[in-house]
Amino acid sequence: MSGQTAVVIGGGIAGLATAALLAREGYGVTLLEQNAAVGGRAGSWEHDGFRFDTGPSWYLMPEVFDHFFRLMGTSTAEQLDLVTLDPGYRVFSEDGRPPLDILADGAANRAVFEREERGAGAALDRYLAGAAETYRLAVDRFLYSTFADLRPLLAGDLVRRLPRLARLLLEPLDRYAAGFVRDVRLRQVLGYPAVFLGTSPDRAPSMYHLMSHLDLDDGVRYPLGGFAALIDRIAALAADAGARLQTGARVVAIRTTDSSPRPRASGVDYRDASGALHSIDADVVVSGADLHHTETVLLPEALRTHPEKTWERRDPGPGVVLAMLGVRGRLPQLTHHNLFFTTDWKANFETIYGPDPGIPDPASLYVCMPSETDPDVAPEGHENLFVLIPVPADVSLGAGGMNGAGDRAIERAADAAIAQISAWAGIPDLADRIVVRRTVGPEDFATEFNAWSGGALGPAHTLRQSAFFRPGNASKKVDGLLYAGCSTIPGIGLPMCLISAELVLKRLRGDGGAGPLPEPLPAPQAERVP
Repeated sequence: MSGQTAVVIGGGIAGLATAALLAREGYGVTLLEQNAAVGGRAGSWEHDGFRFDTGPSWYLMPEVFDHFFRLMGTSTAEQLDLVTLDPGYRVFSEDGRPPLDILADGAANRAVFEREERGAGAALDRYLAGAAETYRLAVDRFLYSTFADLRPLLAGDLVRRLPRLARLLLEPLDRYAAGFVRDVRLRQVLGYPAVFLGTSPDRAPSMYHLMSHLDLDDGVRYPLGGFAALIDRIAALAADAGARLQTGARVVAIRTTDSSPRPRASGVDYRDASGALHSIDADVVVSGADLHHTETVLLPEALRTHPEKTWERRDPGPGVVLAMLGVRGRLPQLTHHNLFFTTDWKANFETIYGPDPGIPDPASLYVCMPSETDPDVAPEGHENLFVLIPVPADVSLGAGGMNGAGDRAIERAADAAIAQISAWAGIPDLADRIVVRRTVGPEDFATEFNAWSGGALGPAHTLRQSAFFRPGNASKKVDGLLYAGCSTIPGIGLPMCLISAELVLKRLRGDGGAGPLPEPLPAPQAERVP
């Protein structure tokens, strides 16, 4: 057992999982979260009988969750009530074609593709075979690696795949997908995972076609109670393992002591909800906060591994406008997950990422209606809609508000999205049936989560910001300072954040292996049976 102490900054899923794993390892852990509740971007908001997940809403890579829970001596089945969604999601097109349902069964999805384009079923079979192989390679060789030791990357099976890997890294996802199907909508189904990775299909390496294995073959799940239930369970596991979780505690500085050859993290200073200043000593400091904020605000300039000038060359990914809508009456036109695709994707993404960024109109939207699956998220006879509009990561776009009181650009984007959903899905009275409305903009992400540039997801998964090119999880200037979360390896998304927590423990153990840790972690000494 460790017997050492650790402070974890930030109570998002990465911080909570890190606190849980370190407490299980025997560290005395204190987690400090600046907001009134844990969860970070994976938060929850309730109003007038509606409950909204305010962030992630897709449950993919179930084996990552399974592994984390087994590390903690439990199981997904014990912690969550998962439902498989069928259809997994519905696709609406600007050209007015009938909606396309992507189903829970891989064979059925091959038939769906074949109905849309002759020969596309067999093409999808080939595409998904490569996606499954790449996914397995990523899990076995990359996702669970700290890259502190690069020797596992020289393994024979990986070296033999280098020509294919080189192609997948250098060819963009949209071009790769176009080599399999011609139909625009089918190509969009294969390319949209790039948006979940904080980029666009023409900027994401085609290595990320592995994501299609998850939704088209493996299926999409949903935890009853929403993603707030997932956060609650991880927080409970951390507390049960002995971690102290403190909210309303805003860290203002990481403290260090002089040592050789580098300074060493010795704790943090934080302000409580009343503004009073406190200090906590620790042997290890782990920041699950935004890496830009950690490096440029919490550390003095001389101790920054990633000073401000390095961020000028990085891509923050997209911002978003969120609209949380409570709607009177049922909406059978929609399912749990809905994607609204514009025909000219290139123009859509150029508006977001190009040299003169702005808010697309029309935009490619994501609409989640969890009330299709979970009756507890909306009053009887009502629906719960979570609308996500990708926009530039630009705090000057402003903040959201209640009932249209947000900044002008944010409310106009929400109005346009509501009108678009109404027209494309055939719900002419949608705007009139909205009884609850709250919007969120990039400025809110910067204020509530210290998000760099107001970005919603984390630094984009472009080639220069993927795998070992992504910022590592340990400071190069301060010993005992580590990082977790979407800003560091392995990247964006709830599964990646869970893995990032495990990488902190691997780094502290000096474990340079490429694979996940053995299950379960030994129980804390007090829990062991003599």
